[in-house]
Amino acid sequence: MLAISRKMKSKYFMSSVKDQKKIAEKISTKAKTNSIDITQDEYQSLIDWVHLLDYNYHTLDKPLVSDTEYDDFFSALKNIEAKHPSWMTSSSPTHRVGGAILPVFTKGTHRLPMLSLANSYDPQDLLDFDQRIQNFLKIESKFEYFCEPKFDGLSMELIYENGVLTKALTRGDGVIGEDVTVNVKTIKSVPLRLNTKLPPELLEVRGEVLITKEDFKNLNQFQEKEGLPTFANPRNAAAGSIRQLDSKISASRPLKFFGYNLGDYKGITFLSQSNVYAKFKELGIPTYAQATRICDSINGVVEYYNELEHTKSKLPFDIDGLVVKINSIKTQEELGMVAKSPRWATAAKFKPDTVETTVEEIFCQVGRTGAITPVALMKPVKVGGVTVTYATLHNQEEIDRKDIRVGDTVVIQRAGDVIPEIVRSIPEKRDKNSKPYRLPTHCPGCDSKLHEHPDEAVIRCLNPECPAILKESLKHFASRRAMNIEKMGDRWIETFVDTRLVHSFADFYHLKKSDLLNLDRQGEKSADNILKSIELSKKTTLARFIYALGIRYIGETTAKHLADHFLNIERFVEASEDELMKVPEIGEKVAKSVLTWLSSKSNRNQVKALITAGITVADAKVNTSGPLSGKSFLITGTLPLARDKAQAQIQENGGKLLSGVSSKLNFLVVGDDPGSKLEKANSLGVTIVGWDEVLKMIENGP
Repeated sequence: MLAISRKMKSKYFMSSVKDQKKIAEKISTKAKTNSIDITQDEYQSLIDWVHLLDYNYHTLDKPLVSDTEYDDFFSALKNIEAKHPSWMTSSSPTHRVGGAILPVFTKGTHRLPMLSLANSYDPQDLLDFDQRIQNFLKIESKFEYFCEPKFDGLSMELIYENGVLTKALTRGDGVIGEDVTVNVKTIKSVPLRLNTKLPPELLEVRGEVLITKEDFKNLNQFQEKEGLPTFANPRNAAAGSIRQLDSKISASRPLKFFGYNLGDYKGITFLSQSNVYAKFKELGIPTYAQATRICDSINGVVEYYNELEHTKSKLPFDIDGLVVKINSIKTQEELGMVAKSPRWATAAKFKPDTVETTVEEIFCQVGRTGAITPVALMKPVKVGGVTVTYATLHNQEEIDRKDIRVGDTVVIQRAGDVIPEIVRSIPEKRDKNSKPYRLPTHCPGCDSKLHEHPDEAVIRCLNPECPAILKESLKHFASRRAMNIEKMGDRWIETFVDTRLVHSFADFYHLKKSDLLNLDRQGEKSADNILKSIELSKKTTLARFIYALGIRYIGETTAKHLADHFLNIERFVEASEDELMKVPEIGEKVAKSVLTWLSSKSNRNQVKALITAGITVADAKVNTSGPLSGKSFLITGTLPLARDKAQAQIQENGGKLLSGVSSKLNFLVVGDDPGSKLEKANSLGVTIVGWDEVLKMIENGP
């Protein structure tokens, strides 16, 4: 492992941020010009600078540079490492990108057991917990308690040796966990090196890997668009993302880490649990201190428990209770452990917001990639203020695990306050003649035999002529963010397929008025509107066109990257694997998916047929010098113009579009009826603007 010389390290850390930036800019310029006189110390200085940027952004929420500047420094690091591979150190920020393929996860032993907490579900249990502590210590006294949210994520231990992250272990059975270091290093909020010039010899940080509610919603929307299985809840999504053998998949997921506890440590002192949080922050380890509270008595703890139970929905992530700890580390040590849990801490669980209903039917949907998804039709019931009728059951493994059958009484909740989820069935209320549900062996759309891939939990129909797949593919093609055939609703597409008027994308553009009038209950005005919408859709952008094709793993963002790289449809259809791998955010898996699609004679003929039918695909134009250059935007609410047109206008003038609210966001563009993004942006100090102000920026500059 590369070490920083004491002289270099001292000089660098004593410099002001302004001076450090100047040093980093000079090194970056040298790297860009492939200068041969870059030294190993300069390389390490650039690593130090990028770590400082990460610390300010992810821990302090105070970015020091723009996104563009950060990308330049990061790119310079990659250039240096490509030229001097022997210099590369495991603490380099470039290790976050992912790419390592693991054959299997190895096991690792925790130096100190990761014990579970005793659970309570009633305020009286908290009073009993306090009394047990008094009895054990043989004193009658009030204790100071540290309260923190009980995250509903994946427990994790990060091991830092001499300030460098050397290992990350899951909790496992509490004694032995899985080594997921490669994947954890892709989480941007996890420091690869502690932010200190005098690191402790050893520090084991225990915390939680999780996904926020908003990120979970966006992730499932992406999965749905790509024809991939959706996740049941944020916890499953986080756990599944960390346990990927391909680290690039982990890197692509919106994972976050919050530290909250200690394992073993040497060369550092902690006085209290609140002190743990403070020192974690100093060292660059993210915590969620906003929802913590120090209470001077157990009665204060009960009050906070009741308060948090009613306000938990306002938090950006799921919690299922309150963790209560004796604040004093000395008192914690005096109390010690019982067999499976510490005496000095307990988990006060919240009563879940759930309701009971009945499963009336289980049926299977066929996605555009052939994926078969089981869905439960339930007796309508309100949960979390929303009437719920359907719930996705994901796959056979999930159905078996929860033992869900037709006719069952089930407990449901809204995962992440968004997606209806069946938590469990209630077997004691089940009809004695009920039978376990099994997914079909043949496609419900075409009766072809279904196939199961060994690396996927989903089964698929592989029949290219399947009418159900065709319907979903056509719906995607005509959707607003694809070809935007405005009047082409799902009912129309199903009718076109059922009456065999449409067999492919190009068939939309050969429809005649007489074809439409021959359909049942079809009037001239409606037929004219459909044909007009089809005609208007003929002019499109390369990004929209690529997205509309429905290539597996190609969402809107990836389609935009492909368009910006290849610039025209002719170059795209002739893409090689080497060329695809040069596209930002494109890995081997996505590249192979695109190549597989393009190598199909039928698919290439579809593209030709669309061009012959009159589709005009405008060449992509990448603007990096417009008045909005270097600034990032996100839209929420209803604007005076269509959102996609507003986004296009921002991009045409050099602006960058982000998918979510973060401290990297420069401007949140707010229209009528804005969503939760506004509240989050205000909390992060993001500049709020209306569309009129965006137009002024375009005219006069930001």
